Amino acid sequence: MARCYSLASRGLDIRYPATFSPLPSIPCVRRANGPPQRQELGIRLKSGVSGASFTASQSQPSSKSRATNMVAGVDHNALRAQAVEIGDDRAVTVNKRSLIDKQLSRYSRPWSTLRELIQNAADAAASRVVIKIETNPSTRVPTPQSDDPSARLKHVLHNHTISQWVIENNGHVFGPEDWARLQEISSGNPDEDKIGAFGVGFYSVFSISERPYISSGSEALEFYWKDNDLRTKRFRSPQTTETVFQLPARDSGSSVPHGQELSSLCEFLTGSMTFIKLQSIELFIDDWRMLRLTKSIADAVNLQVPTDFIRSTSDKLMRVSQVAQQAVQLEAEWIKALESTSSLRSGRDINATLENTTKSVFSFFKRKLDAPGQNMTKREQDEKSAANATVEDMTATSKHKAFFHINKASISTNVNRELGAEFLRLRKKSPPKATTVSFLAQSYDEQAASSLNEPIVASKLFKSVVPENQGHIYIGFTTSQTTGLAAHLEIPALVPTVEREQLDLNSKHIKEWNTELLRAAGIVSRISWTSATTDLQAKLSRYPGMTERKVLAPHELQEVLPAVKWLYASFDWSSTTPLSNVGSYIQNTFWNCGKDFSLISSRGFVPLDNVRVSSDDLSFIEELPTLPEPLLQYGLIKRLRAGDVLSDVQIEDIVTMLEKSKKTRTPVQLQQLLIYLATKARGKTIGQREIRSVLDATVATDEEVVPTQIIALNEMKEYINPDKIPPDMPVPPSTIPFKYTKKLSKFDTDALGFLELDLLKWLQWLVDSKANGRLTSEQNIETNPTLAGNVLRALAKNWSGMSQDSKTKMTALLENQRIIPTKQGMKKPSETYFASVKLFADLPVILPLGNVKEGFLTALGVRKTLEIGVVFDRLMSGSSQQWSHVDLIKYLASVWEDVPTRDRERLKSTPMCPAEPLEGRSSEQRYRISELYEPGDSLRRLGLPILQWPSNYNVQSKEAKLLGILGLRDAPPYTDLVNIIATAGQSANHTLREFALKYFIENSQSKGYNTAPVASVKIPFVPVQGSEGKLSVPANCFTNERVAALGFELLRADLHKYSVLLGVQADPPIDRCIQRLTKKPPRSKRQAREMFGYMTSRIGVITNQHVEVLGSANIVPITTLKNALEDEGSQIRHLPPRMCFLGDGGDLASLCDFVDFGKEAEMFLLRCGSRHEPTISDLALLLTQQPAKMLHRLGIDRYLEILIKVAHMWDSFKKDRSLIEKMQQAPFLLATKIEAPNESNDPEENDDKGGSKQWHLAKARDVVIVDEIGNYNLFKNNVLAAPQQDEMLEDMYAQLGVPGLSSLVEERQQISGLGPDNRPNQRTALHLQSTIRERARLFLYDYSKESLHPNRDSKWLEKSLTVQTVRSIVIKTSMKGTNIKHIQEKTATLRQESKNWVICITEKYNMAQVSRALARLLLVRPKPRDWMVLTEFLRSELSGLQEAGINVERILRQKEKEARVAEERHQRQLEQEQRARDELEALQRDLQREMNIQGGQDRDKTIEEETQDLMPGNFPGPGDGMEHETEYKQEPEGLFGGFRKMFGLDSARKPQPTLSDGEALAHDNAYATEHEPPYSDLEPNEQPSSTKPPAPPMTPQQLHDLTRKALQTTRPHTSSTLRSEPSVHKVEEMHTTCDAKPGMNVTYTGSASHHRVFLDNEVLQTGTTASDFMTANRTGLAHFASVLHDCATIYNLPPSSLQIFYDASGTTMAFNQHQSLFFNYRYFKQDHLAMLESGDKDLPVRHWATTTAHELAHNIEADHNVRFQNVWQALIETHIPNIAEVARRVRPAATSTAGPPPRQAAPTSGPPRPNPPRAPPSGTAAFKGAFKR
Repeated sequence: MARCYSLASRGLDIRYPATFSPLPSIPCVRRANGPPQRQELGIRLKSGVSGASFTASQSQPSSKSRATNMVAGVDHNALRAQAVEIGDDRAVTVNKRSLIDKQLSRYSRPWSTLRELIQNAADAAASRVVIKIETNPSTRVPTPQSDDPSARLKHVLHNHTISQWVIENNGHVFGPEDWARLQEISSGNPDEDKIGAFGVGFYSVFSISERPYISSGSEALEFYWKDNDLRTKRFRSPQTTETVFQLPARDSGSSVPHGQELSSLCEFLTGSMTFIKLQSIELFIDDWRMLRLTKSIADAVNLQVPTDFIRSTSDKLMRVSQVAQQAVQLEAEWIKALESTSSLRSGRDINATLENTTKSVFSFFKRKLDAPGQNMTKREQDEKSAANATVEDMTATSKHKAFFHINKASISTNVNRELGAEFLRLRKKSPPKATTVSFLAQSYDEQAASSLNEPIVASKLFKSVVPENQGHIYIGFTTSQTTGLAAHLEIPALVPTVEREQLDLNSKHIKEWNTELLRAAGIVSRISWTSATTDLQAKLSRYPGMTERKVLAPHELQEVLPAVKWLYASFDWSSTTPLSNVGSYIQNTFWNCGKDFSLISSRGFVPLDNVRVSSDDLSFIEELPTLPEPLLQYGLIKRLRAGDVLSDVQIEDIVTMLEKSKKTRTPVQLQQLLIYLATKARGKTIGQREIRSVLDATVATDEEVVPTQIIALNEMKEYINPDKIPPDMPVPPSTIPFKYTKKLSKFDTDALGFLELDLLKWLQWLVDSKANGRLTSEQNIETNPTLAGNVLRALAKNWSGMSQDSKTKMTALLENQRIIPTKQGMKKPSETYFASVKLFADLPVILPLGNVKEGFLTALGVRKTLEIGVVFDRLMSGSSQQWSHVDLIKYLASVWEDVPTRDRERLKSTPMCPAEPLEGRSSEQRYRISELYEPGDSLRRLGLPILQWPSNYNVQSKEAKLLGILGLRDAPPYTDLVNIIATAGQSANHTLREFALKYFIENSQSKGYNTAPVASVKIPFVPVQGSEGKLSVPANCFTNERVAALGFELLRADLHKYSVLLGVQADPPIDRCIQRLTKKPPRSKRQAREMFGYMTSRIGVITNQHVEVLGSANIVPITTLKNALEDEGSQIRHLPPRMCFLGDGGDLASLCDFVDFGKEAEMFLLRCGSRHEPTISDLALLLTQQPAKMLHRLGIDRYLEILIKVAHMWDSFKKDRSLIEKMQQAPFLLATKIEAPNESNDPEENDDKGGSKQWHLAKARDVVIVDEIGNYNLFKNNVLAAPQQDEMLEDMYAQLGVPGLSSLVEERQQISGLGPDNRPNQRTALHLQSTIRERARLFLYDYSKESLHPNRDSKWLEKSLTVQTVRSIVIKTSMKGTNIKHIQEKTATLRQESKNWVICITEKYNMAQVSRALARLLLVRPKPRDWMVLTEFLRSELSGLQEAGINVERILRQKEKEARVAEERHQRQLEQEQRARDELEALQRDLQREMNIQGGQDRDKTIEEETQDLMPGNFPGPGDGMEHETEYKQEPEGLFGGFRKMFGLDSARKPQPTLSDGEALAHDNAYATEHEPPYSDLEPNEQPSSTKPPAPPMTPQQLHDLTRKALQTTRPHTSSTLRSEPSVHKVEEMHTTCDAKPGMNVTYTGSASHHRVFLDNEVLQTGTTASDFMTANRTGLAHFASVLHDCATIYNLPPSSLQIFYDASGTTMAFNQHQSLFFNYRYFKQDHLAMLESGDKDLPVRHWATTTAHELAHNIEADHNVRFQNVWQALIETHIPNIAEVARRVRPAATSTAGPPPRQAAPTSGPPRPNPPRAPPSGTAAFKGAFKR
């Protein structure tokens, strides 16, 4: 079956087979009216009109591509060449009628034919065009017999039909080329200055006529059809200067245009007069001239282009040379027939007719329902009224004029050769070297003139001439492309599409040309803007405001504002249609071609950078140019503001202008400025720093004050609160006058940084200014009683609200000021009295002060009583009468409440009372009352001064209370009592001492002695034991009897019960005890027992610091004589406790100092560092300090025993670097040296004769460790050998730096018989090698790994050791650093060859030497017993070894068992891995089955259907119809492959390159990026500009840390609500991924187990309450909570961190909000609730465990990028055992292997289930639809 593509419309059918055939075939060509014939692939089309032809055949393929033309072994190149040579050559014909019809179908606009003919007339330089519509009378309606021309015209319009169209112009007549092009289709005008290009415009006449006729000059031509072939007849005609087109109508029934159709025609003709070079267009219908358009153009005026303008376009193809402006007047004259209602209402326009037909039914009902005139505008009502009126004369004419201007720019072009050639190829003419761009707009004045008395018809006619909103681009005539401006742009050189409706921006070179022309239009638009602003600026310069103050007055701005608004509306820069980038080209060049851009402002037109926007009143800063607020609504201004080019007023702008300005602010401006700042501060749009900067820059002058006051706000700190300080009072210079702040609230003034003027500060200023003379007499509070009274009233008014501190300071300020008005003048407060004091007539009594309260005056010092000095002077000193001190006390007691504080203090400090007479005391002496005591016997016995009071002293009387206030004492203070006791003790007055002590004790409670700090008294007054008269300071005596051992004093025994009252402690401070003990340590065992025993009782307060002091202090008495310590006179020495040991010491008594002071003292010494016996460290230290002495006292065996003990405890002190260094340097190590009995050097002789072993003490560097016995036998007379009794002792020697003997010995082997030619028989070697391999396993069985060389065992021996027989072996042995050498003949030795070892033996070898060599190879430090045992193993038969007690079979069986166990363990591991894989695959199958249940029905849908079904935010994954172009190889699954599939982590991955070991480790832990859905913000053909490099792979440790962090940061959501906004953003790491975040708005409704439940607010708004929801879903929520609890168990999370939410619809299965996880109950209810109710919990747990891991990964990464995927996968794989364990635990037994039961339908209760998203097949992309953050 062949697939056919038809070109029948062009007279040609081409058919080709749909599939390839194995046989050679040639496409079948079928003519439209003939049988098919075989033709060549190259097809020629020949036009019957022009004869032009073109070929569609392809060029000959190159040799490189010939192979591609071979299909199924057929050489199509050869066949093609054969067809060209022998094929039948025929021309391709064209159906011209169809071709023209298809071409005409592209002309969608009405009147396209007239547009083309008018354009041709303009190209022919015509100045006038006349259009006539000739009609045919109606055959149905007769012509009216009336002579009324209106009736006849109306009849013609409504009943006649069109006969023909006649279009005449007076342009150049046709030339030969014109006649030739007229007969050729697509042969455009080659004139580069002409607009016509394609050569198909004329053929639009066939849309209205079948036989067009053209007459021009002396020739004529007529078109006619012959079948489908178009032909012409050309002939001579009478000579004429006109060119006439006669177009007989195609349809004889075509109605004459009238109504809306006639209006449309007139509007079209009017719009044609904009840019076209015509002066007049006339429209006739028969003999009636319906419309005449006349255009007048004034002389051009060149516009001045600023010098800084960039005249060239960006690609330098165009350059604007000059711009000239022409004023244009367009006049229209029409007859009244156009104004009739019928003309405006009816019409023949096809689109209008169709629209009216569609709406006819609705219109009928609407007319029935609407009242007459309802929903009609005023203009429509006027038109309706006019229609109802009788038309008197439809042929009467009306006129109107429209005014506008055209800025025409001359453009020079600079086209390169490539562009020019392509332009010529496409346009059939070269690009013009010069062209023009015209800008048509209407100024405000032109608009006003045009709108004056404008009738409705005129507004319709001229609406396309001057645009109201957006203009159009003209290419001769208008196109559908808008400009974005309220202006037309004529760009004749633009290349349009074929239908000339749009711009061609598709072809590369044409786009380049058109783009540059649009940029040139942007330059012209900018020049037009500049010209308009220049005109407005010239107009503004005539205003007085600009000439005098450089600031526009408000009324001046209002006058010019309409013109500015009109201009800004013209340059609104709206989006352009249908091509939006057209506006971008124009607008970008508009902004970038010039630097200076001026805007209207309060200071006229100023540069854009200086203009600011503000909606506030800124009249206080006239210097700042601000944009008028009404202009903010215009698009031009909005665009400037959006681009941050035009900025709002900032505080910095105001500060700058204030600083630059030479003018000061007026009072009104200053007040406005403060109000402005307060408003901004109130709105928190500015801070204190900005406010301060404005105030610091502001200076104002107040000329209303004499002299003129200069107000610098930088000096103003305070403001006046009129509620506290009257505004008319003098204030400090730093206070801003009240007139400027009276309109501000306290909040405003505080916000401006001003401080309220404090009353105290104000008063201080008044006082200081008075003192400095800065105030006039009227402002002086001491000279102006009125001012003083006002000040006092202000202070008194606020007195009660002041703090006590402020009151005190204010009183102190006024007490020395003469501020109180009195009868005797201005007085100080303390010198004045209230009017109530009338004791003396000449007292200064205060004058009335109005509302000043008495309490305030009292506080200032105004007296209610006489001054005490006056009393003393006038009453006590008078000659007439003298008062006693008793009388004085009684008087004062009666008036005490009114006595001022100062007088009270004076009474306290004045000596005025006598004391009772005593021996040595004068009765005339006066005392201060505070120096006396009230009368009493106890106080008299103490010898204290008693107040002389003649009568009985009553302590309850007013006089006694007053005396108490004045300081009369009722008891002596404790210090006086202490002095009395101490003085009595010194004078041996025991009676007074004991009475005073008794008085102190008995009155301790009542007199407060119990709280006195007696313990700090430094005077000795406390009796102590030992002597009756001895006294001590309380701090130096104690009550504990045992402190006497340390030499402290004891309180007298009868006073122990009062020790606390007397300040005596039971024990001295421990520091003092330690000080006493260290200064005077015990001298005998008894003293030591007592002192240390007491210190044991204080052991609880002995701190570590004390231990440090005591442990190193010499306080322990030591003597070498037995029992000498009992006698204090013995010779002793003292040691620190740390150097002593407790007990008898035993064997170590002679080496260490042991003491025994009893058990109690022992505890103290142990606390101070003593020990029962020396530690190993102590012994080691003793060894290093006195090695010779210890060896002498202990002997060799005991010394060696201690060395071995030290070696065994090496780990306990090896970190003590100081001790180790001492051990390394001290000669304390035991070593032996064999002294030869003779001088012979023969070792064998010495061995035979033996030698004496000598023990030596040596340093580590002088000793060697015997690690090879053979070498030791050679050099035993020359070395000091370490003892070989204990291996750990040898280890200690090695740790101290003792070298091994083998490291000091050098061996050189001389072996003969190694070569292949000289090698003896190897039979013996092979036998020995077999024996070694067999017996080595037995020998090594009991050795630990530490004893063996690493990795050297019996298996290693089999691979790495051989035995070889040689002829002889000679070993030369020498010791480093000496000349001692030995030469030996050996029968066996060990040598290394590369990595292998060889034991060389002679024919008669010594098995002991073989054993030595083998032992050195296997053991780290072989001992003689080792090679002796090995020798026995090698020599003996297995039976002999068994007889010797060696369980040979058990050892061999054990080895075999170990190998078998290892193999079985390996097999079990493999089986476990296989079971894990099987189980995980079963889990995968279960989940896949669940996915198939959910989404199986949707898999047959097409890509489009699936895309429509996707919910917002869901992305199709692999398998959803979105296929990826790249195919990846399937990676092997491995252990976790099935699990990755189950959880959607096994999407196809890109093949990885070969990695190194280190890279492979990182690669294994950096999971491959999965496929993302093909969703991108880019256009289909657009490629991303750059790709973000992938994130580096993470190491296992990094993944481990991230997963741990993801788990640790999870927390519960504690709030009762949650609200978030939705968002969608692109994931930069993957340019094809877009992350969607849904909005959430949920509220807490209750709890299910430990999980909080939230409900979507949309559900709550439907009427469902929280309790209803919880009740209805109690069981389901419990099931869901149990599943989530298992998920929390899997990841070790607190269950409260997993929340439940429910929404009625949406695609959000779960989300993560601030590390809190939320899971959708709706999805659980739909998919898993039925499973749990049937007992199956396996699949739900695995599903929600995966979901939990997904949301946990969002704790680390918010986006679904590679890092997120890695963490997600790591979380799952890390918890595989937990998931599998929980799944196994909850899986039903019946379905553990067979999979889950069939899916049951969800219950029908509850809300209906929405369309859920399909279950994701696999991969992260599939989960994105369900999981949202």
